Amino acid sequence: MRQHVDRSDYANCRLVLSLYREGTRRRLGLVFRPGPGRIISNSAFEAGALIRLPDRAYLNLHRPGTVRVLLDAALPGLALPASPGRTETDGWPHFDTVVGQGRAE
Repeated sequence: MRQHVDRSDYANCRLVLSLYREGTRRRLGLVFRPGPGRIISNSAFEAGALIRLPDRAYLNLHRPGTVRVLLDAALPGLALPASPGRTETDGWPHFDTVVGQGRAE
C-alpha cells in the first residue's frame, strides 16, 4: 500500500509505504519525504517514484520486486512492536542500501 500525503506544499509532502504482516495488526511505514537531493513523485514524475540526486538513482514503488527489496533492507535494523500498532521509519536509508547493492528493480 502506498500513500501520498499532500499538504499543499511539496516540502511537506511524503510517500508512506505501509506494510502489514498477515494475521497481525502491526504496521511498518517506510516514510519518504523530499529534501536536499531527494525527490518524491508529485505529479512531475510517475506515481511511486523516488529519486536521489545528483546521481539520479531511481526506484518506483509500483514496480514488481521493489517493495520486497526495501522490506528486506529495512527489517534487520528494526525493532517491531509485539503488540498491535505502527512503527514508522525514514525510508531513505533503505533506498540507499537497495540502490547501493544494485538490487533496484
